Amino acid sequence: MNITLKDGSIKEYDHPVTILEVAKDLSEGLARMACVGEVDGETCDLRTVLDHDCSLNILTAKDEKGLAALRHTASHVMAQAIKRLHPEAKLAIGPSIADGFYYDIDFASPIGPDDLEKIEAEMKKIVKEALPIERFALPREEALALMQEKEEPYKVELIEDLPEGEEISFYRQGEFTDLCAGPHLMNTKDIGKAYKLTSIAGAYWRGDEHNKMLTRIYATAFPKKEELEQYLTRLEEAKKRDHRKLGRELGLFMMHEAGPGFPFFLPKGMVLKNVLLDYWREIHKKAGYVEISTPIILNRSLWETSGHWDHYKNNMYTTVIDGEDYAIKPMNCPGGVLVYASEPRSYRDLPLSMGELGLVHRHEKSGQLHGLMRVRCFTQDDAHIFMTPEQIKDEIKGVARLIDQVYSLFGFEYHVELSTRPEDSMGSDEDWELATEGLKGALDELGLPYVINEGDGAFYGPKIDFHLVDAIGRTWQCGTIQLDFQLPQRFELEYNGADGEKHRPIMIHRVAFGSIERFIGILIEHFAGAFPTWLAPVQVKVLPISDKFMEYGEKVTQILTDAGIRAELDHRSEKIGYKIREAQTQKIPYMLVVGQKEEEQGCVSVRSRFAGDEGQKSLDEFIAAVTEEIRERRIRPTETQTEKK
Repeated sequence: MNITLKDGSIKEYDHPVTILEVAKDLSEGLARMACVGEVDGETCDLRTVLDHDCSLNILTAKDEKGLAALRHTASHVMAQAIKRLHPEAKLAIGPSIADGFYYDIDFASPIGPDDLEKIEAEMKKIVKEALPIERFALPREEALALMQEKEEPYKVELIEDLPEGEEISFYRQGEFTDLCAGPHLMNTKDIGKAYKLTSIAGAYWRGDEHNKMLTRIYATAFPKKEELEQYLTRLEEAKKRDHRKLGRELGLFMMHEAGPGFPFFLPKGMVLKNVLLDYWREIHKKAGYVEISTPIILNRSLWETSGHWDHYKNNMYTTVIDGEDYAIKPMNCPGGVLVYASEPRSYRDLPLSMGELGLVHRHEKSGQLHGLMRVRCFTQDDAHIFMTPEQIKDEIKGVARLIDQVYSLFGFEYHVELSTRPEDSMGSDEDWELATEGLKGALDELGLPYVINEGDGAFYGPKIDFHLVDAIGRTWQCGTIQLDFQLPQRFELEYNGADGEKHRPIMIHRVAFGSIERFIGILIEHFAGAFPTWLAPVQVKVLPISDKFMEYGEKVTQILTDAGIRAELDHRSEKIGYKIREAQTQKIPYMLVVGQKEEEQGCVSVRSRFAGDEGQKSLDEFIAAVTEEIRERRIRPTETQTEKK
């Protein structure tokens, strides 16, 4: 039997061998660090027996899948600790996730944060007991009987929903047994000491709001304590940057029970939003886009033609007008298609790039709503580009460069994913292959590294997603480029070619910000509310030392306003120290202190968020410097504060 390792070398065996035994043969150090193996691309337990020629990659917690196995095992240790402390608790599911793991539990009585410490203490005992973890499989009826005997109704339901003939596997550690497909580590001691239970939340069973609300305990685990400490530090920093908290404190936006998931932008928030939209319009005009606006409500027939009625109806708000079904648009693209089809087009008109800042509505479940990050209505900075097949690569490259320009302005790094055909899709294999190869070719020519995200494309075409990285290392999916052969076919779009014949255009859907609301939420957290001067709703606060200098303060404020600077006067009869602290709390970029000396000399004393006391300057000098900073849309290196992890 030949086992081909990752480095291309081959290990020969004349008998079956476990993955762990192979790891030990390679080195004791590797065996100690190994979490799982990857056999012919499939992730397996180290206890898996190899009895045929295969490829093998041994994964540690430094690898994504190895770390996932460590965290999945930690979730079982947590569940075992919970069952010891709360024998009446019923277990649901406990997967590993991007930053850790969770377990959904049906407790007989509510638990609180103090209980997390008790669960952690019990986990510590289980780790110290060094319980071997064993895998076994049972026929369907025996599996059901085992979970019924243990009075685990959620596990019974999961088993009942498994297809006939599916292998039903369990993992046992000491007195604890759990239904699970794995893979897992070999022993409870292998999860180490770097784990932490972080929070409690509610979660509907199977994500269905009609089912019972369970208790979800979030936690995380790392191979080393230093990594855990770094992660917990980032969590604390994230709490300080929470856009919901800062949005309220800075007067940017609000939510109200009258419209759950429908954000209200306050005056300062509207300034921020409009500055972003002005920037969007500026760069798109330079890039040759024309701007359009399409209706928010369109009839059912349109959404049936586009395919949204069949593929997206559950996320759409519908109404009846004059006895006919209508839907509030969840996407802007069908409206853009109608604009294209409104007049004859020639190959000379292509590529035609149409941008739209369109308000869309999508029905999100209440439990999924989260500030500005997950809302039910938002403005999408859509653009639709209609082109000939020969223009595909150049247009995709142009969009990618524009998105890079946007993210670079805000200081974001990013990585790229190429998402391929999902199961629920429309169109021919030929069209999908042509579209996917078009996206790949453009990325390759740009030299942009990317990873393949199998099966996560839109239902009408493959897509490129841009995942930006914020100031504390979190990633957000914002920009996207989607290549679409389907809508032009379904709406029978045409253009007159150079040969005088009718041809079908190709369509690109793309966004840079994505949802403007979500992008604002990301910016709030990225900058911790301390926006660069060009973005700040209030750029300058004028602070008279006393009421005697209020008139001069008003004059300074008016001059700043006339110069196009967003300035406010603090006219309160408060001490200057208090006014400065208030302005700092509001994260105002510049504070101008004015008193007798400033009035006599026609100057201002400048304090900035960036450098503190900057001394006295003439008003003209200050205006010239700040105007230049705003014009250049300058972002100072200190403005994101926290080093990326």
